[in-house]
Parts: sequence; C-alpha cells; structure tokens
Amino acid sequence: MFIEPSINGAQRGWIEVICGSMFSGKTEELIRRLRRAKIANLRIEIYKPAIDNRYHQTDVVSHDANSISSTIIENSQTILLYASHVDVVGIDEAQFFDPEIVSVCEKLAARGIRVIVAGLDMDYKGRPFGPMPALLAIADYITKLHAICVRCGNIASYSYRKTAQGGQVLLGETDVYEPRCRKCYYEEV
Repeated sequence: MFIEPSINGAQRGWIEVICGSMFSGKTEELIRRLRRAKIANLRIEIYKPAIDNRYHQTDVVSHDANSISSTIIENSQTILLYASHVDVVGIDEAQFFDPEIVSVCEKLAARGIRVIVAGLDMDYKGRPFGPMPALLAIADYITKLHAICVRCGNIASYSYRKTAQGGQVLLGETDVYEPRCRKCYYEEV
C-alpha cells in the first residue's frame, strides 16, 4: 500500500496503476488495497465498466473469487459525479474505458483523492491496450504484476488468446485466454 504524507494538513491525491496480463492478480491487488483503505476508515468508491459482467453484474470479482461491491459505469466522466465525497477511488478493467478516463483520474487526484486503477497493459496481440499507456504515463506509482506461463512455468506478461474469433475485446476466462511468457507467446503468434 502506498501512503503519501499530507502537507500542512491538506490531503494530497495521487494515481496508482496496477497492470499486467490476464491472471496476474490485478483485480485481487486492487481489492486488497481498497479493503485496507476501508479498514483505515477511509471513504472508498469502486467503479467498473458496464462491459465487464463476467463474474457478477455489479461486483468487482477477481479470478480467485474475491469480490467487492462496485458501481457500473458507461462513461468515465460519470465517475466525477459519483466521487465527490470519497478519499479513495478504485477503477477496475481500465482498458475498457474511454480515453477520458485519463483526465478523470487526473481531476480526482487534483481533488486530493487517492486513485487506484487496474487494467491490462497489453491486448492479446501484445499491443498497448486502450487508455492504459496514458494512465501509466501519468501514474505516481506503478505495479506490474505477472502471471505464470501455462507452458513453461516462467513469469508471464502476455495474454494469449486461444481462439481466432472476436476483435480486440473478447471477454473470457481460461476457456479463451492463457498467460504466457514472451518465448511461449511468440512461438504461436
């Protein structure tokens, strides 16, 4: 957990980005940080994009079934309306949000809010995904998590898609994706 000191009693905001491949524990880490903030009696709000309904319609749920109640968002600007009286904002699956999520995070941090964002840094083709590169550029803290390659057991940074169907966005789990290291990923693409 990252704690930034206040200056002259004023709360200072900042942006934390948690990134990595699928199955690396991004959502689990987001939930952990938010729960710790709640234990510290901080007011928290969690948001997720409407497109992500894999595990639950409204809750943010990790692959290992940890969950936390959240608010579904269609448009990132809506977060600014909802997050008026909070200390910490959590945002899951940031790669699915519109490009305005970057300015939303900056505005929240300028208000003195701690912003914790989790998302895939690369899509299944190994390319930067959605607004994540811009979020990484403005982040005060970055945590890159790794999964374990299902082929060789090394650290995995890539989300290999096992099917040819779909565009850049295809929601799925282990039926559609598997984590792979660089070597095993590029052996089949």
